[in-house]
Amino acid sequence: MAWTVEHRRAADRRGLRYPSDLTDAEWALVAPLIRPAKRGGRPRRVDVREVLNAIFYVLSTGCQWAALPKDLPPKSTVWDYFSRWQWEGTIERIHHALYVAVREQAGREASPTTAIIDSQTAKAAQKGGSTLDPSGYDAGKKVVGRKRHLLIDTIGMLLAVIVHPADVQDRDGAVPLLRQARRLFPFIARLIGDAGHQGPKMAAAVARTGHWTIEIVRRCDRHRFVVRPKRWIVERTIAWISRNRRLARDFERHCRIAAALVRMAMIRIMIRRLAATLSA
Repeated sequence: MAWTVEHRRAADRRGLRYPSDLTDAEWALVAPLIRPAKRGGRPRRVDVREVLNAIFYVLSTGCQWAALPKDLPPKSTVWDYFSRWQWEGTIERIHHALYVAVREQAGREASPTTAIIDSQTAKAAQKGGSTLDPSGYDAGKKVVGRKRHLLIDTIGMLLAVIVHPADVQDRDGAVPLLRQARRLFPFIARLIGDAGHQGPKMAAAVARTGHWTIEIVRRCDRHRFVVRPKRWIVERTIAWISRNRRLARDFERHCRIAAALVRMAMIRIMIRRLAATLSA
């Protein structure tokens, strides 16, 4: 689809301090989803909007947490909020609320019936420490790092994400991913995957998860590149996520933080999509 005047206006970030900052319309969407400060003790003095701006700055630019600009909250404050939101489920709750809104905006039911599964191997950055989650070697991609296992719907929105070492086979890594999705999306009946998800082990895992059927879409060996039905949707979602430089490689020490950043990337996409429709 070609760019129109409306598309360019919606994507224009020139009036903001940083292109990753939230606009007033975007903040109005996410502000009600963040819990207020707990009662008792000292009142909250941190501007939560600025905390989100800092998280999106790190996600977009790929900088270290300690390299945040001085006009954003300090690293200790931003990291404390981000890790706490990940631990208590706030990021997942925000993601799910925005996901339902995007589905309704597109004229779809809140819970999808078809899901597409795929994985992306991210090369590991140099890091160390006794608490570091392990990486692995993906023999197919010849990459040492971690694998992001994604489950999306037919409009490209994220349903579930699991991050694990790259040496975990797709059919093995899909099991916890499907269990995670089953709790929030009980009406999924059809699963689409590539050749890495074929075989009796994967079929048994799908059957144990729910009354799902799995359809394998194989690549065309006669041509170098052919767009396969439904498979291009998940590849487009991976491309959307990879625009964030923090996700270009695996910089995180823990898999749960890497999965939370993938969700934050999708939250950023959904906020902009919803805000552009409201302002149109």
